Amino acid sequence: MSGHSTPDAPFGYTLSAMVTPFRDDGSLDLEGAQELAAHLVDNLGHDGLVINGTTGESPTKTDEEDVAVLRAVVQAVGDRATIIAGVGTNDTAHSIGAARAAAAVGAHAVMAVTPYYNRPSQAGLLAHFHAIADATDLPMITYDIPKRTGTAIETDTFVRIAEHPRIIANKDAKGDLEAAQWVMARTDLAWYSGDDALNLPLLCLGAVGMISVVGHLVGDRLSEMAQAVREGDLELARKINTSLLPVYTGVFRAQGVVTIKAALAHLGLPSGPVRLPLLDATDQERMQLCSDLAAGSVAGFSA
Repeated sequence: MSGHSTPDAPFGYTLSAMVTPFRDDGSLDLEGAQELAAHLVDNLGHDGLVINGTTGESPTKTDEEDVAVLRAVVQAVGDRATIIAGVGTNDTAHSIGAARAAAAVGAHAVMAVTPYYNRPSQAGLLAHFHAIADATDLPMITYDIPKRTGTAIETDTFVRIAEHPRIIANKDAKGDLEAAQWVMARTDLAWYSGDDALNLPLLCLGAVGMISVVGHLVGDRLSEMAQAVREGDLELARKINTSLLPVYTGVFRAQGVVTIKAALAHLGLPSGPVRLPLLDATDQERMQLCSDLAAGSVAGFSA
């Protein structure tokens, strides 16, 4: 495993949930994926990348496409960044297969989101996550985002989940700072913010890093903010966070993958269209995004 990993931050501090570049006809752009991954790692200082997450449009990619893009990114930057494969689905057997396929092409870790739509019980969540963790020797991150899945992972369930030796971290997009504090107090899970607007509060409460969407554009500034928190310079951390507020707002006016792909295209970086049922940003949305990102002092954008 590469990147700035430490015992407390096993996957590094700043990671992006990377988009999957497509060609104009909607097919995979594997060379573009490699170019984008290298840009994020080498130019924006990312310690790691999550491939085939929701921002990577996993719901509309085939298993074969997931493996192909994961393999390409591992080949491109796997020697200098931690590559985490998104393997979560609402079918435990399918997730186990995805985890094994990810291990076979060299992923350093896997991440599994709470099963969506079928809304399992807390006991079902525990069995699901442990079954995926049992399927490979890779370390694993759980991903708690009830606004997408319909089911939250409760604190007592986290305590049980964390008993598995390979489940070592959680990506928190629950938006519940009280719940986050209780899980961090009761487990040794490494906590990663999965909600960019809450990056600073979660870092101050004990999160070790971020799995970000806006990191595609400002990963270097997120890293600086996280370092400021680690060094106890909360004044600097707040200053950086305040400067990023227009970026957070701008990127999440629509689905993050839609706006990030629009921003990357503006910068001449690999992105391509999104796949239905998502729609590409409209001209008006692109104009608003450019204005937001300019207000956030993102290089390459002007109001």
